[in-house]
Amino acid sequence: MIIPFNDLNSETLFSIIKEFVLREGTEYGAEDVSIEEKVEQVRKQLTLGTAVLVYSELHETVNIIPADQFEEEKEELE
Repeated sequence: MIIPFNDLNSETLFSIIKEFVLREGTEYGAEDVSIEEKVEQVRKQLTLGTAVLVYSELHETVNIIPADQFEEEKEELE
């Protein structure tokens, strides 16, 4: 289920994105990128609709995934 990220207060959204960034341990190339910059990049992806905030009822977890991946997984379940 998609969680409308705009409905979350800014502190909650920041915490969810920060936890995602730290959990993913994403490599950003040769340059160091601060946590705040990584969080802002993910927030921008959510705003643009290229990523979505989802809740898994099965696992009772929140995650951020690419929007196209969500659509593919949704189609597989139908």
